[in-house]
Amino acid sequence: MRNTLVGLGWRTLAYVSIGLGAAGLVVPLLPTTPFLLLAAWAAPKASPRLAHWLWQHPRMGPILQAWRHQRAVPRRAKWLTAVLLALSWLLLWLGSAPNHVLITTAAIFCCVVTFVLTRPDATPRGSERHQVSTAMIRRF
Repeated sequence: MRNTLVGLGWRTLAYVSIGLGAAGLVVPLLPTTPFLLLAAWAAPKASPRLAHWLWQHPRMGPILQAWRHQRAVPRRAKWLTAVLLALSWLLLWLGSAPNHVLITTAAIFCCVVTFVLTRPDATPRGSERHQVSTAMIRRF
């Protein structure tokens, strides 16, 4: 019974994280990458099949693999992060958010952008897709 509940908790965390990460692609102020990394961490504990799907996904897999193997972020993702954070802050400003909210979010966004932009660029591993074993996923 306990193992079933623990597995359900990991599975719920993985699926909710995937959903929030997907929503972050279109919703300003909702980050995608942290939820994707959380899903990649929780998925192997929930279901090897889910972990394999996530790591082999055509969109999410290469980003996760670049982070896992190189601690790198694709150049396009870096600039998209910077642009979307700037647009999100602009929406707050245009929406007449209080000054303390503008200052706090600007500080947070600057830290996030600095971190992301200082990561190395992900280098392609050739035309073949890198196969990820279950043991490698578990170490993530």
